[in-house]
Amino acid sequence: MAATPASRDRVVDAARALCIVVVTLWHWTLSVTHRTADGSLTMPNPIHAVPGGWLATWVLQIMPVFFLVGGYANLVGWQRAQARGTTAGGFVRSRLRRLLWPTAVWALIWLAGELIAAALPGPHRWMWEWFPGYLTPLWFLVVYGLLIAVVPITASLDARYGARVLAVLVLLIALGSVAHRGAGLAWAGWVTAGLVWLFCHQLGYAWRGWELGRRPLAQRLAVAGAGLAGLAGLTAVAGYPASMVATAGVESNIFPTNAAIAALAVFQLGLLVLITPAAERLLRHPAAWKPVVALNVGALTIFLWHMTAYLVVLWAYEGLGGTLPAEPTAGWWAQRWLWLVAPSVVMVVLVGLFVRVELAARRSRPRSSPPPAREGSE
Repeated sequence: MAATPASRDRVVDAARALCIVVVTLWHWTLSVTHRTADGSLTMPNPIHAVPGGWLATWVLQIMPVFFLVGGYANLVGWQRAQARGTTAGGFVRSRLRRLLWPTAVWALIWLAGELIAAALPGPHRWMWEWFPGYLTPLWFLVVYGLLIAVVPITASLDARYGARVLAVLVLLIALGSVAHRGAGLAWAGWVTAGLVWLFCHQLGYAWRGWELGRRPLAQRLAVAGAGLAGLAGLTAVAGYPASMVATAGVESNIFPTNAAIAALAVFQLGLLVLITPAAERLLRHPAAWKPVVALNVGALTIFLWHMTAYLVVLWAYEGLGGTLPAEPTAGWWAQRWLWLVAPSVVMVVLVGLFVRVELAARRSRPRSSPPPAREGSE
């Protein structure tokens, strides 16, 4: 902890840690996981049963922050790579290695388990057949990997054109939204989804390059206000769902990702830059900073394995005679402590086993030149 450079942007690290915590705890404690008629597992959330619960998703739908942090960190990494003369290909390979090694180990272990189960006597159903929700979070890794691959291009565009890149992306998202929602072109919805995540990643460049957390209060408020106005307009006027997570019986803003998530990214960036001065002061204290460091050491490991920890507890719970309720009843709410504590214990074991893969993936990189004036979170 004492070795942390004074110039490091600790708020970015804290935002990444927060993303991991929110995603993990949401899946563990705010999923009404239960068996369907054919024995499959499904995991809807209880937002529809909580009055005003949709409003919480404007903060707790944390996926845009993942991409904001990713854009910030990738720009820092690209600037350092350029400073030490690393090629674009070398930079992309290094960043993808950090993503793909831990993912490959996770996939190989699960595939081996599936093949063993398939070879045993009796019927076998593959994971994606009986628990597709287990695999759903992994879409993030695919999209993020593609964004890493084009960082040399997008970072160069940001350096040359700045805010104009964001403006073009906003225009393209608007056109794609009209084509999807107005003309009914399904393919336009998926193209728009890609543009939205690119926009979020590019916003991360702006966060870094414009030092938004150090701007005057009025400018930081303007960022949050612009995002909030966009969200309000899209949900109250344009007919986009108010909930930023998939909700029973309501169109999803996430699959495919639409303009509401782009507005949410601006709003959440505004919240982050608003709290930056106070958060930086707080994160100077070891009691606040140490958990952030610990979580960031194994962030990808936690992301990959948290659903495994959850599944282990589900199996144990059912094996002991427990029944998974299909609705968020009072009994379901009363059990939330169990679904926080038990998967956490399993998660500690899994992190102990697999975090070394993540650490190894970060090694074997060229010795870096002195960092830029303001060091970010790589």
